[in-house]
Amino acid sequence: MKSQDPVLDIQNKPLADALGERYLSYALSTIMSRSLPDVRDGLKPVHRRLLYAMSQLRLEPTTPPKKSARVVGDVIGKFHPHGDSSVYDALVRLAQDFAVRYPLVDGQGNFGNIDGDNAAAMRYTEARLTEVAKALLDGIDQDAVDLRATYDGDGEEPVVLPANFPNLLANGSSGIAVGMATNIPPHNVGEICDALRQLIKDRETSIEKLVGFMPGPDFPTGGVLVEPRESVVEAYRTGRGAFRLRARWHVEKLPQNTWQIIVTEIPYQVQKSRLIEKIAELLVNRKLILLEDIRDESAEDVRVVLVPKSRNVDPDVLMASLFLATDLEIRFSLNMNVLGADNAPRVMNLREVLLAFLDHRRDVLRRVSEHRLGQINHRLEILGGYLKAYLNLDEVIRIIRYEDEPKPELIRAFTLTDVQADAILNMRLRNLRKLEEMEIQREHDALSAEREDLLHLLGSEVEQWARVAKQIAEIKKKFGGATTLGKRRTEIADAPALIDVPLEATVEREPLTVLISEKGWIRAVSKHLGEAELADVKYKDGDAGRFAIRCETTDKLLVFATNGKFFTLSADKLPRGRGFGEPVRLMIDLGNDTDILTVMKHQPGRKLVVASDDGRGFQVEETEVVAQTRSGKQVLNLEPGKEAHVCVPVEGDMVAVIGNNRKLLVFPLEELPVMTRGKGVQLQKYKDASLSDLKVFPAAEGLSWKQGERVFRVTDLTGWLDKRSGTGKMPPNGFPKQNRFT
Repeated sequence: MKSQDPVLDIQNKPLADALGERYLSYALSTIMSRSLPDVRDGLKPVHRRLLYAMSQLRLEPTTPPKKSARVVGDVIGKFHPHGDSSVYDALVRLAQDFAVRYPLVDGQGNFGNIDGDNAAAMRYTEARLTEVAKALLDGIDQDAVDLRATYDGDGEEPVVLPANFPNLLANGSSGIAVGMATNIPPHNVGEICDALRQLIKDRETSIEKLVGFMPGPDFPTGGVLVEPRESVVEAYRTGRGAFRLRARWHVEKLPQNTWQIIVTEIPYQVQKSRLIEKIAELLVNRKLILLEDIRDESAEDVRVVLVPKSRNVDPDVLMASLFLATDLEIRFSLNMNVLGADNAPRVMNLREVLLAFLDHRRDVLRRVSEHRLGQINHRLEILGGYLKAYLNLDEVIRIIRYEDEPKPELIRAFTLTDVQADAILNMRLRNLRKLEEMEIQREHDALSAEREDLLHLLGSEVEQWARVAKQIAEIKKKFGGATTLGKRRTEIADAPALIDVPLEATVEREPLTVLISEKGWIRAVSKHLGEAELADVKYKDGDAGRFAIRCETTDKLLVFATNGKFFTLSADKLPRGRGFGEPVRLMIDLGNDTDILTVMKHQPGRKLVVASDDGRGFQVEETEVVAQTRSGKQVLNLEPGKEAHVCVPVEGDMVAVIGNNRKLLVFPLEELPVMTRGKGVQLQKYKDASLSDLKVFPAAEGLSWKQGERVFRVTDLTGWLDKRSGTGKMPPNGFPKQNRFT
């Protein structure tokens, strides 16, 4: 027999199974009851319970607000058994017009600001519903949606709200569940209504056509959307993507031909105070060379002043540098992962989200109509009894006055129903006047006509969609672009022209010497070191210098590794100071079995020759090898067991290669193809040998090499000149025994 004491109820099962069951329960709870919104009303459970509790408290838009603490108390006491701070935070967000495009709560008091300041405590603030929230609750008391028992079984709460407002797309949503997340930006409700009405006409409307009605998100803080239309269409087609959003700015002219930039709108969910702190920090660190100063002159509106270093600075270049370095430009991700009507989470595209809302509105219309039809039938039944009573008023009075059991006698005498008999018996004497009979007849006729309309509506799908379209038109009229609330705030702009922001605009040019040790430690010294100074540089015990590159802070360094990959380092981001630096492997994804071959300063427009140890290689434009990520860029493809061996700049028109078999071959550079990636062509044939070194040199100057302090040069290379992929001949006398040109 199973023990009733849970402490004594010990079950033998594998730990993995026990953990799996419990983690799955937690994951499902997080997905269903906390993080993902319902596609029909766009709400998570905490928001739905907040609105329902406020409607139970009769906090209508026209009634006086109540303390937020009262609202939170009702929510956690009746519907949402969680901490009061989390519920109040949810209420606060629904009231912030800079966080929610169409606020659902009308807050009185301090509800925070765009700088990131917190709201006042719940005992100091008051709240009531807005007209938008009232529309979401429209029909809640008319059997429009299913109700379920609350957590303690002491009451009921709606599974979903009737939602006479497309809240999911209008206000957006974000949340992180277990193994999945959602992030939906807010949109303009007038545009949503246009797209909905189009889908009522044609449920197969293409995403491209829907984007014609809904060109992109409409954020509460405004800004300028600069995402190309093709990217917007693709994001809405797949339900995943991102939108580039920029601050809105203009140039303000000042006396003496000077100017300053005024930022009037900042991207959504960017805290203004943190944004200004970040820009000020970059200024102090001399990362924004074109900017002189930043001031916050905001009051109720946003006014951030950017002062240029000089009036000769191009405003577009200045702003482009700020867009690159700060949150004046962000990418807002789109991930329309929602709970469907079947409570299953999935990523929907734009059409699926809109159709789910339309289907919900039709279902609500049907349920409300059936509920109203039931009320009308009940009332008509009562009115029918009243009319029979008026036609036989004297007999009704007699039965009531003289019969011991008047109800069954009334039912028998006039063929009444039980409901009609009760209604007649409960009628007041003053309702027996002639005028009341006329009123009852008029009400009966009006309800009969309404009943016929409802029966026609419930029997016609076309009529139902026409009624839904009418409701959507009313939503647009009430909340659309013609209203102050519904006017579009985010400007839809063309994708910006690519502005080449020179690195000098964001980094102050200073001389550097980059030092890399044999064990891969990298550091930068803030000056150009001479040969004597390089000899005095200290390294860790057991380590020594390997590379020393003189450059500027505005330069990029190219690192070529034995796996055929190029990596890119920004000189201004390298560690400085008196220490030994940092391992270069922390900055780039260089495997433990991979070594650095070459480090050089990037020179756009130059070409490089890369080759593997089996003697295959090609030319590559240097701009093609610049890597954008720390994982690098694969340029030289390698055969199994082979490694990259050479990377040299093109500084002439002839190529000299020598193998470790001490065979030298010279051929014209034009025989070496220019590629962006590949294995390349055979430079020199080997038998039981491999490539040792390669050099590109001008034919007019001849081939030179260094032997100790002496420089040797050979101008007549007839004996070694051959076609590419030849075997070569023994090198001239005096050539280094290590088979290297340097």
